[in-house]
Amino acid sequence: MTEFAEVVPYYGLMDGISSRIGVPVEAFRLLLTILAGYPLAAFYIKYIASIADKTVHHLFFAGCGLGLCYFNYGYDTYHSLVGILTTYFLVLFLRKKAQIFLALNFVFHMSYLLLGYFFTSSNEYDILWTMPHCILVLRMIGYGFDITDGLKEESELSKDQKETALKKPPSLLELLAFAYFPSGFLVGPQFPFRRYQAFVNGQFRQHEGSLNAGVRRFGAGFFYLIVCQVGLRYFPDSYFLTPEFAEVPFIKRIYFLGFWAKFSLYKYISCWLLTEGALICIGLTYKGEDKDGQPDWSGCSNVKLRLLETGNTMEHYVQSFNVNTNQWVGQYIYKRLKFLNNRTISYGAALGFLAIWHGYHSGYYMTFLMEYMVVSTEKQITRFYTKVVLPKYGQILNNSDIYKLLYFITMKSYNIVYMGWCLTAFVYLKYERWIVVYGAVDYYGFTFLFVWAVFYHTYYHFFGSRSRRAAGEDEKTQEKITENVTEEKKPEDKKLE
Repeated sequence: MTEFAEVVPYYGLMDGISSRIGVPVEAFRLLLTILAGYPLAAFYIKYIASIADKTVHHLFFAGCGLGLCYFNYGYDTYHSLVGILTTYFLVLFLRKKAQIFLALNFVFHMSYLLLGYFFTSSNEYDILWTMPHCILVLRMIGYGFDITDGLKEESELSKDQKETALKKPPSLLELLAFAYFPSGFLVGPQFPFRRYQAFVNGQFRQHEGSLNAGVRRFGAGFFYLIVCQVGLRYFPDSYFLTPEFAEVPFIKRIYFLGFWAKFSLYKYISCWLLTEGALICIGLTYKGEDKDGQPDWSGCSNVKLRLLETGNTMEHYVQSFNVNTNQWVGQYIYKRLKFLNNRTISYGAALGFLAIWHGYHSGYYMTFLMEYMVVSTEKQITRFYTKVVLPKYGQILNNSDIYKLLYFITMKSYNIVYMGWCLTAFVYLKYERWIVVYGAVDYYGFTFLFVWAVFYHTYYHFFGSRSRRAAGEDEKTQEKITENVTEEKKPEDKKLE
């Protein structure tokens, strides 16, 4: 007689704990890895920071980072090793052939990342080896540019390039330590090798206050994590795909979507704040002195909290969210396309790179397309408001308390409502999912952009040329008046002048 034993799945310690607290095991490992930055910072400061031999420092960071990477992704850690070793040997053999080296380094890393996305991606935001690998890709591409900048004369470099250029390539151990820096390899932030080098050499160690600043950042990150978890319990992603949501009154629908977007955004913000707190505690983030002469520890800040929470436009979100990645794209993509002599093309190429870097999902491309369209529209509205509305009605509006209140409510409502629209595609990723949410809110984002575009171009077609002509005539009239006044002056008046 053959007996069939019941197959019971094996759950490890991490699986058991994560199931009890109700989060995926991958997310739990990610959180533990981020928090590990704090005890590692304390250990480094107490036992290693004062050691003169820099090899010990590099071994510590490389070993800790590799260990944490293996804790999260197991044997898939080899992907990051392949990327680091490839860049190391490309530098070793092709450094002085700058164009060939940069092309091979860029194509290899982007191709490897996109292949990783192709074989691993699903309908959700996956916490797989590709997540830290996308951070590594930017780090290795930026490192490649810094290496080739080191071959140029000082006069050929921009201000940013002078701060990051590497005259001498680091050793393999130094490159591993830089790439696997424990509090920076998983979710960022980006920072150049020169910052890591200055930190290990002790250039930031004499400054006081990093522990207090790091603890404050940790507190902010923990607060945002709690708000995120509570908020998403009330507004889970799945809710906005249901028929029940589509039956809610329209105003409630768009506000619900906006609040959900805020909570979804806090998921990323909490990770960045917790990571930044560990980097501050270890002392990597020193930026100089602030206006009060106190140490500024915001050198690796990935989010500007005050602007994020007080801003009113999508451009404010862009300026305050994922700051280091945006700075990286600005320095290594946008500014290096200066030879095109077209800011619009350079900006479009930078956004296209960001979309491809995120992966294949249509939601990424829709999100960055919406960013371009919305920010451009906001600039048009600002231009219209300052050049058309304020000159005619500014004195009345600025002296009206009711208008100021209405203006505040309108801007805050726009901030909340349009954030929901813009983040929808980024979270739901697949066209079949985000188009359902767009349909549930009656495509209001597209409608607003279309109505404004028709109004704006119609106005300037019929009234813009007249306004410019009137402004030109006023200017000529003023010039004539000035000339007449000058001619009518008496000789004694001219002598007095």
